Amino acid sequence: MDERVEVHMRDTNAFAWYMEQDPLLRSTVVVVLMLGGAPDWDRLTERLERLTRVSPAFRQKVVQPPLRLATPRWVVDPDFDLSWHIRRFEAAQPRTLATVLEFARKTGMAGLDRDRPLWEVTFIEELDGGQTAVVVKLHHSLTDGIGGMDLARLLFDVESDPGDPGPMPEAPQGETLGTVDLVRDALGYGWSRLFDLSREVLTSAPAEAAHAIRHPRRTLTETVTTVQSVARFLQPASDTLSPVMTGRHMAWHYDVLQFPLADILNAAHAAGAKLNDAFLSGVTAGLRMYHERHGEQVDELRVTMPVSIRKDGDPIGGNRITLMRFKVPVSITDPGERMRETHDRCEPMKADRSLPFTDLLAGALNLLPRAYVGGMLKHIDFLASNVPGIPVPLYLSGAPVDGFYAFGPTIGAALNITLMSYCDTCFVGINTDTGAVPDPDVLMECMRDGFDEVLSVAGRAGHAVLPNGAS
Repeated sequence: MDERVEVHMRDTNAFAWYMEQDPLLRSTVVVVLMLGGAPDWDRLTERLERLTRVSPAFRQKVVQPPLRLATPRWVVDPDFDLSWHIRRFEAAQPRTLATVLEFARKTGMAGLDRDRPLWEVTFIEELDGGQTAVVVKLHHSLTDGIGGMDLARLLFDVESDPGDPGPMPEAPQGETLGTVDLVRDALGYGWSRLFDLSREVLTSAPAEAAHAIRHPRRTLTETVTTVQSVARFLQPASDTLSPVMTGRHMAWHYDVLQFPLADILNAAHAAGAKLNDAFLSGVTAGLRMYHERHGEQVDELRVTMPVSIRKDGDPIGGNRITLMRFKVPVSITDPGERMRETHDRCEPMKADRSLPFTDLLAGALNLLPRAYVGGMLKHIDFLASNVPGIPVPLYLSGAPVDGFYAFGPTIGAALNITLMSYCDTCFVGINTDTGAVPDPDVLMECMRDGFDEVLSVAGRAGHAVLPNGAS
């Protein structure tokens, strides 16, 4: 097995794992791919088998060490059965994207089997126009968005017939650990972490001491800033900022939008901002309009956004993000001004001084009562993710990929909205908690208008559209 593969969950992943005791806080991710035809089934199963060998996390299940002596452990499933993770069926009426989204919504709300590797793939065949849909369901601890793009390069091809992929890699050996093995492993893991931390402290201490002596004022400022950043990370959210999206239920609604990548890039550049700022500004414009439709005004909303902490040498896949909470402007009606203000609030998050400590802080949060931490998560207004996509056409076992939508879990928020770019198009997946948003059709109208407002900054007639057959 690749020596870079993690044996124990990072504390940030363990945090999400423990929080799933509350079904509202599940970390299930669903990705919907639309193919312009039917993939070759034999080639496809061979490719999936190869993926599970190249990225062994897809053969691993989770076991919990006794008494939480360590974070949950990844173990290669000795009973791994690829066929259990793959399903296929013929589409029901109306055989459109709406059929696919309804299935994806239902499978997303259902928990994964914790006694098996945490993923499933379902193929929905015979859709209108000869399309095939692929619904991928997995636990967020398997990968983040960037890791998912790395995995996509293992699964997809850049031509319809790429030729012989070479010999099949060896399958990882299954593992069976008893209670004594788990205790011994957990204690060894704990000592290893303590040793690594001590070595890091001792290695960095002389340089830090010298820096403090040479630059005492700067050191004091940096220390204060770090403490403030950590306090911000741990600060509880006692209530939602939205006066409208306050309820939480165990029911989701999936919907989608898409628009040209060039149009939103042009809009961002025209405002002196970045793609992520334009994306967030489209979301907040839609939410401003949604609140106005309900007779309410809102100045700011609280968002959680993932920040990548992935480094060179990290294993393929895996979850290498930390979630940063901050407030974004909503009431600013000028889209260019709102993008610039959003940029000013987002950029500091990417270099926040709490980032190196997030795994340690997550470990501390894991010691707190679940109800307390869950209450913090349920007072986030929305989550948003902008995932860099793939700029070239892809094929899945001979079938061209027409597009894909990602639906992140709400994790207690009112909605989660994810943008993924593919070739020259932005595909947006929106997952709403129907307790917070009982009228998702109204929200979607507002989201379309909100993104149109942002796209207009480029001076072109760009429009966000609901794909054919989505509703």
